[in-house]
Amino acid sequence: MAEKIRITTIQSELVWEDVEANLAMFSLKLAGLAGKTDVVVLPEMFSTGFSMDAHRLAEPMDGRTMQWLAKQSRQLGAVVTGSFIATEGARFYNRLVWMRPDGSFDQYDKRHLFSPASEHETYTAGKTKLVTEWLGWKICPLICYDLRFPAWSRNVEEYDILMYVANWPDRRSHHWKSLLVARAIENQCYVVGVNRCGSDGVGFHYNGDTTIVDFGGNTLHQVAGAEEVFTISLSKEMLFDYRSSLQFLADRDEIEIFVR
Repeated sequence: MAEKIRITTIQSELVWEDVEANLAMFSLKLAGLAGKTDVVVLPEMFSTGFSMDAHRLAEPMDGRTMQWLAKQSRQLGAVVTGSFIATEGARFYNRLVWMRPDGSFDQYDKRHLFSPASEHETYTAGKTKLVTEWLGWKICPLICYDLRFPAWSRNVEEYDILMYVANWPDRRSHHWKSLLVARAIENQCYVVGVNRCGSDGVGFHYNGDTTIVDFGGNTLHQVAGAEEVFTISLSKEMLFDYRSSLQFLADRDEIEIFVR
């Protein structure tokens, strides 16, 4: 079990609906990270931008984006995670992949699809929350709009880190930054929120505001506007000491979530 874990966040512009260009761009950004990080976090739909053109852009689970993730993870000796447009059968998913260096992976399909952009009309919602483990840390990765739904993010699994990958427009950046802090405080965990920056092909602008928050709601890092590759080391001892001194999680209500 590692007392510390190194998390690398990648805040970047994305080339609209161009998988090859985005994979090439991220390859350059990840170059040189081998031995310097344990987890690399990419934005939501990192290979295309937040597109509804799934019929043209969706890839199978043995496609080029999955192959790229496996290659990058193997070369870095670190987990690489982010979401892309996946297809299985006749269905499309906004799917996060948690890729390990040995080629094994976990996956999570976005539960809360962004209805104002009609995401629910193109993609199939996930039904299962993912809590995975790496280097003795329990980590719960979620996607963008999931941030607005605290019951889904609720820490009933004793996870240590809550992660959100996103394409969150700047017009609602106050919500993004506020909710990341709220999720950290109520779940007594580290929160890592990775957002893209720049503009997409349908006219939305993204300020990024990639943010790392500690278990007490204190912002450890935040970057606005610019592209950035940033690595931080998180301490499990500090997390456990905080939870021991303020045992709020022990008093949480028991709730049941019904998944449609």
